[in-house]
Formats: sequence, C-alpha cells, structure tokens
Amino acid sequence: MDLGLKAKSVVVTGGGSNIGREIVLGFAAEGANITIDIDPEQAEKTASLARKAGSGTCQVIKTDVTDLAQVQAMFKAAVDKFGGVDVLVNNVGWDKLLFFTQTDPEFWQKIIKINFVGNLNCTKTALDIMIPKSAGSIVSISSDASRQGEPREAVYGGMKAAVNSFMKTVARENGRYGIRCNVVCPGVTIPKEAGDVGGTSMWSKMDDMFTADQLEKVAKALPLRKIGRPEDIASAVVFLSSTKAAGYITGQVLSVSGGYSMIG
Repeated sequence: MDLGLKAKSVVVTGGGSNIGREIVLGFAAEGANITIDIDPEQAEKTASLARKAGSGTCQVIKTDVTDLAQVQAMFKAAVDKFGGVDVLVNNVGWDKLLFFTQTDPEFWQKIIKINFVGNLNCTKTALDIMIPKSAGSIVSISSDASRQGEPREAVYGGMKAAVNSFMKTVARENGRYGIRCNVVCPGVTIPKEAGDVGGTSMWSKMDDMFTADQLEKVAKALPLRKIGRPEDIASAVVFLSSTKAAGYITGQVLSVSGGYSMIG
C-alpha cells in the first residue's frame, strides 16, 4: 500500500539504533526524505541502509535533544535540505532498570531530560514549522510502562506517562491546523542483533536489561507468546504518520506490545 509518504520530510530522533533504526528504514521504504540525530557513527550506518532501502535522501545531524538550540539547528537542516518538516517521530528514550529506592536525583534528572524535555524541545520546534503550513504529523514513542506501572521503571514510566498526556493536549490544541499527534507504546522490544545498537543505547549491554531466562518468561506471559521486535513498532509509527492511511486519527495512545497492555 502506498502511504503517501514519498518525498515527505521526516525527522526521527534516536534514529540510529533498535526501534529508531527500523522506523527510519520503514520511512525509507516509502521513499521519504529523512533526518536523523544522535550517535553519528551508528546513525550513518542506518542512513546507509535507508538509502539502499529506497529513501530519497537521508542526512545525519548530530544533536542532543535536551538542548533546544541543537534541536533547532537540526530542524533548520531538515528545512534547508528538504523544504520543511512533514513528520516528527520523537523516538529518543533511555532507562536503566533499577528499583526507585536504588536511584538518586542525578538519575532522575537524566531520565526526565532525555525522555520528556527532549520531547518538548522537538515538538515545539516542529510545531513552529508545521503550523504555518497547516499540516503535519507527530508520533511519540512512549512505553507500556506508562500505562501499567512496571517495577524498576518508576521514573521512566512516569515520564512516558507525561508524554502520553502531553501529546493528547498538543493534539487538541493543534488539530485546528491539520496537525495530528499520536503515541505508540512498545512493550519489551529487543534489537535483532548486537550491531543494531550503538554504545549510548540502553540495549548496548543486553544483560543489564534482561537475561535470556527473563526474556523467555516475558514471552510466555504475553498473549502472543513472543517478544517484540523493532519492526513491529516501526510499522505502527509509519502507519500513524501517514495522512492517507491515518488522516482521521489523532490524540491516540496505541500499545504495540503483544497484548501486554489491553486498555479500552
């Protein structure tokens, strides 16, 4: 199905690794022009794959999304090269699995900045570009930890819940401009292979996240009996980004988690 994304300008934050990489490749297959940020070496690998997959053009702009000036510079590069920004995917996220009593304020601030402040910076900058054109789509990657409450993800889950609420409000405020805002909540989603993540990824040391035995137990507990893969999330993101396929969908929080979360 042609989703009408050919030659559209798409910004994907955290586009170098795991879910971000597959999101980039999903847009590339639709012929979009893509701007990705963060780990330059890992992002360049993804950009190369995107070009082979059919992307019109894929550029890498090193950006710290917690720094508004850097975010603005990244979006300017997208506008200068592709004439605007049609789609933003707020994908950057980071966590370390710890019980709340094991964490401290320094850890809290890191989680808050990466998972929420980065989203604020990118969304505000995208809206400044999209509103004058009365068109645009924003998809933020949250987590089912935001909907269920998950041990060892207290602050992360809290920030992702903030993302859910924030995106609903932005959807209400900006629907009048033809801008749609939605959220995708993955469950446990693991890289296909070690080379799919960079050194800054939360998945760079798999055993720090889940052991093989733990992953097996997670899979058995899910209705679909399998762990999520990055392409599962990417398909939902690309769909929601398409005005042709999802043009009457906004303000929604969609769990893509093998049935872990079933919220009506």
